[in-house]
Parts: sequence; C-alpha cells; structure tokens
Amino acid sequence: MHRAAADNLSCHLVTGGLLPRTGNRSGGLASLQVGNTKWRGYTGNLSSRHRPLRLPQRRPIFLLGRYCASVDETEIQEGLAIVQRQLASRTVRAGEDELFKARAKEQGRVKLIDIIKARLDAKNDCFVAELPSVRLNDVRIADELVHTHDRMLTGGFYAELDLTYDPSIAEEKSGRPFGIESLREIQLSKRDVLETLCKGRIMFTFNEWRDLLLRSVGLEPSVLEDRTCDVMLLRMVPFVENNYNAVELGPRGTGKSHLYQQVSPYAHLVSGGRATVAKMFVNNANGQRGLVCQYDVVCFDEVSGISFDQKDGVNIMKGYMESGEFSRGKESIRAFGGIVMVGNFEVDVEHQQRIGHLLGPLPPEMRDDTAFMDRIHAYIPGWSVPKVNREQLTEHFGLVSDFLSSCWNHLRSQSRVNKLQGRILFGGALSGRDTSAAQKTMSGLLKLMFPDPEADIPNDAIEWAAKLALECRRRVKEQQKRIGAAEFRNTHFSFIMIPDGMEQFVSTPELHSENNIGGDPLPAGQVWAMSPGCTDENPGLFRIEVSQGPGSGVKILNQSPPGPLKESVRCAVQNLYARSKELVGDRDPRSHEFTIQFRAFDACKSAAATGIPILIAMSSALVERNLEGGLVIVGGLNLGGSIEPIYNAVSIIELAADKGAQTILMPVSSRKQLFELPDELATKVTVVYYADAKDALLKALSE
Repeated sequence: MHRAAADNLSCHLVTGGLLPRTGNRSGGLASLQVGNTKWRGYTGNLSSRHRPLRLPQRRPIFLLGRYCASVDETEIQEGLAIVQRQLASRTVRAGEDELFKARAKEQGRVKLIDIIKARLDAKNDCFVAELPSVRLNDVRIADELVHTHDRMLTGGFYAELDLTYDPSIAEEKSGRPFGIESLREIQLSKRDVLETLCKGRIMFTFNEWRDLLLRSVGLEPSVLEDRTCDVMLLRMVPFVENNYNAVELGPRGTGKSHLYQQVSPYAHLVSGGRATVAKMFVNNANGQRGLVCQYDVVCFDEVSGISFDQKDGVNIMKGYMESGEFSRGKESIRAFGGIVMVGNFEVDVEHQQRIGHLLGPLPPEMRDDTAFMDRIHAYIPGWSVPKVNREQLTEHFGLVSDFLSSCWNHLRSQSRVNKLQGRILFGGALSGRDTSAAQKTMSGLLKLMFPDPEADIPNDAIEWAAKLALECRRRVKEQQKRIGAAEFRNTHFSFIMIPDGMEQFVSTPELHSENNIGGDPLPAGQVWAMSPGCTDENPGLFRIEVSQGPGSGVKILNQSPPGPLKESVRCAVQNLYARSKELVGDRDPRSHEFTIQFRAFDACKSAAATGIPILIAMSSALVERNLEGGLVIVGGLNLGGSIEPIYNAVSIIELAADKGAQTILMPVSSRKQLFELPDELATKVTVVYYADAKDALLKALSE
C-alpha cells in the first residue's frame, strides 16, 4: 500500500495490520482517510493481551474500537479503563431494567448502552424506538435521528443513548413518557457501507487486501502459509454468495466454526447438528419462516450429528440446496441462506481415504448419497489449516466485524460471473452442476477480493480463483467417484484462460503424491519417464520438465548431469530439429530456447535411454499440449532416429505399476518379452506400443 495512504488509513479498523491513528476519545469516532476517501468508523487493538473483559462480546469490541485506537500501550490501557467504567455504569444487566427506568424518572434522564431498533407508527405518523435491555418498545424518537441512522430500521445497532423521561407526557392517555434525546453510535448505524469499502479497496494491492481480510477475523497472515490463507478465504465465500453450500471436515481445533459463531451476526450456528424442519425452513402451524430465511448462512456444527425431527427432513434440505426453495402446503417459499456443514475427522486425511471416502463422517443418509453430494458447491480442506495457537492471532488492525459482515451481506446481491465471460473456458470433464458450483465459488472469491463491481479483475486473479474453485468441486466429485465410479469416472477438471489457450488441469493435493505418477495430466512440457537403467543400475522413474522461450539452444538445469543423460538430450534435440515438420508442424524449434530439468525418484540417476520421453516433452512444450494422465514413457533414441531396444521390459512394468502408472508407452520391439507378463501386472497397467517417434508423440498427447 502507498505510504501516504497507510499514514492516513484508519477506517472501520479493529485488530488487523496497518498504521492507524490514535482514536478520537472526545468525539468517540475515529476517522481515517485513504486518498480522497474518508473511512469513518471505529479503531482499536484487540490483540490477545487486551481481552480481559468478560461481557457480551459485541459491545466491548465496538467500545474498544473507539477508545483503544492506538498502538501506544499507555493509551490502550487508558482506553481500556474508560471502556470498563462505561460498561460498568451504562450496561443494563439481567434484572436491572426497572432500576434504569427508575433512574430516568428520578433524574429526568439516564445514559445506557443498548441495541436500538425503530419502526414506523403509521397511526400516529411518527417513529418509535425499541430498547430490549430495558423492555421498552414505544420510545419517542425524532425523525431526523432515524433518517441519520437508518440501520435502526433494519435490525438495529448498539449505541450510547440519552434516555429521557417526561412526567407530563406520562399523564396523557396513551402517552409515551420515555424518549431518546441523542445517541452516539458504537456500532455501524448506516447502510451505505459497501461504497466506503470499495473506495478504500483501491489503495491496496491484492496481497495487502487479503492480509487485511484475514486480520479482520483475528488471524495473522504473516505466520500462515499461502495455502492456509486461501482456505480461510474459502470459509468466507458463503457470506457473500447466495445459496452457497459447503462442507469442511478436518482435525479438531482449527477454528472451523469461528466465522459462523463469532464474526458475523448474519450467520447462525446449529450446535450439535440437531434441527427441526419447522426451525430450519417453515413452521406450518403459524407460517413463521425458518433459519434459512432469517440468516445468510446456517452452519451445522459436528456434521456427524445432523438430524431432523421428521424423516423427510434431509430430503427437504436436499431439495432446498438444489433450488433455494421449499414448500409450505401449496406455497413455494424462496430463501437465500446457504448451508455449511463442518465436522471433525477421527483419523488423518490419508487414513480416512484408505478406510472410506472424505465424506464418511456425514450421517448415513448423506454420506453415500451421490445426489446429495452433487448439491455441495465446495469441499473445503480443513486439514490444510493448522491448529489455532497464540502465534496465529494477530496484534495488528483490521476491519470491525460489524462493518465487514455488513459489507459481506450487501455483496450477496451481486455476482462476478459476468466478469468470467469470454475470459475462461472450463474443460469437458465438468458437468452443468460442476460448472455452476465452480462459478459460484469463483464469484464469491472475486467479490471478497474485488468488492467494487466496476473494478477491473486481472487474469491472474481469475486463474487463482479458478484453481481453488475447481479443486474444491473436484474433491466432491472424487467422493462421488468412489461410490458410483462409472457415472463419475472423469474427474480431470481443467480450464483454459482465453486467449492463451493453454489447458490447465487442477488436482486435489490429498490425492497426489510427489513420488507417484498421478492420474491427472501434467502441464505441457512435462512427462513421466522410465529409464531402463544400465549395466550397474536398475530401472528408475524420472520426471522431465521442459520449458521453452525465445532464443536458441538447449540448457540442462541439473548440476553436473551424467553422460547418459546428456547423450539422451543430444539425440532428442537432433531428432526434433531434423523431423520438426512431422512432429510440431510449422513451429521452428531452432528459434526457441529449451530448458530441461530431470527429477529422479529412485536410485537410478543416469537417465540412460530416455531420448523418446525428452523428445516428446520438448514437442509438448512447443505445441502447448498436455500428455495423457497417468502415462509413463519408455524408450531410447539414437541420432539417426532409430528406437533402441529394451531388454528388461517386465522389470520396467513392475516398477511403473508400483509408482501408480495407469498406462505405459513402450517400443513395439519389447512386445515379445511381455507374453509371460503376470496377470496381476496386466490388469494394473495398460501397455501401448509405438513404432517410431511420431507414433509415440501422437499416442502420448491428450485428446
């Protein structure tokens, strides 16, 4: 962020990482400026050492934001003392409502902290206020106050109030002796929050804004890995996207329910997972709407315990997750609340995959229902978040949770799907539901990072969102594949950024091992290769990575490459130059510079007789085409283009099967050696033969 902006920034900040000014204690509200945009709100430091108050949570947070808006320890302690005094004298505790009303009668006025709501009294053409703590629902209030603080008409907000009492009005019939003379908001009191957020966002880079969001929910991004930061942003998507359904499972103590319980008042946590159809959807007896109508997000804690009081409760929820509607008699009711289910693994994720699938902790009526799984837009990997500890808690500044959650609520009426049109194309493995789910996740992530609907979204941000969205949706698909393999067998999710045209495949990390050949296609220019070894070496697995750019020549990145490796590269390069027309068409390999890197996964280091895999990797990089997934390539090449024979084909296939290969591409001359191939190997690996380099390339390229 620009230094000048950082020096002026103080917005709606509470614990999160920029340099705010000291709060204005006399006026109560701290004001900060970003460029020409003034962010008016509440500042304060809520680091772990400044949380001694055992009081209802929201009130201290906003008061701390007002009086502790400083990085100076002395000023913070002074602010804490003020907050404690005000809370002690102005908070209405249980059973003290009549005491405060009596004080107002005796003294003519009393100061208190309460949530204030207002409604229009159409009969008398005026507004009346409601103060829940003192059980008053007909308090006089001036029209100007209501219009200035219009949020009291949409749920209310906390404020310091001057409550007055007029005995002359008390003597009137239907008189309203209590009145509000003035108020000082300690919580957000206006609804025009999103415009403020959008103007402030302009002054931040992508990473700075991500850090501010994370600090706003109490986490310190500088001690978290990028992967963890991405998962935390995924947890925020249900707050900004209508009817968004997600599952998060993982170890205990990673803060899975924190956002839904502590950060946003627009979310409701169903503890233990137990609910009734009437509470969740609609009460048929009185027509009262349920949680999905009242909240933006309904989160089921302890997903294994999800249950309803009626047998068809899960089916009602399944129908709602699909369409966003449910029925009350003949009436169809539309709601926008998302469904989030969080829970714990009793074992680590690798063991969970061995004993079942990653949705195993769900209750029986959900865990094996592929139709129910299809309604889940994203499976968030809770195992990518470490257990919460004190080091992860931020001691910087961030957006006040009330301001942030209100902005999130306003973002739900927008969409960023229109920003994707003409810029990204999803691969053929995605069904209609897969595409819709990925688009919703991408829209949510982009709204979080670019709250202004008119903002330009760069391609790298769209690519970042696409990888996360496809990974989370593919994780759902992989669990469906384990239950109904035939219907969901194609899980190779991919996308193409337009106009680049390069297809990128997205995998789920828990299914991928660096030491094994996965089923997903590698990026263009990368191949799995098997060296048959030499006189003193056994066969070995290699991953060859080739990149190309303007220039000429070939560079091997490995330090001190062995002689057989350099010879294989030399043969591959000469064959590519000599046969470029039939291999790569009109692309001229001599006008490109190639960089080649070998990664060995076994004791074999020589990479002898790997000319064909190197040639295919270079050709793949030039034509920008991926190879088939799960494929390993075997074969040596001489300068004249002839394929070198292989004498240990069975040993090579045994190693390929151990490494997880699904298909092995071998010279046709090795076919006779495989007549006695054991049945166990023959059923594990498909052997495809090639006659020459061109034949090998055509069979290796992904369709």
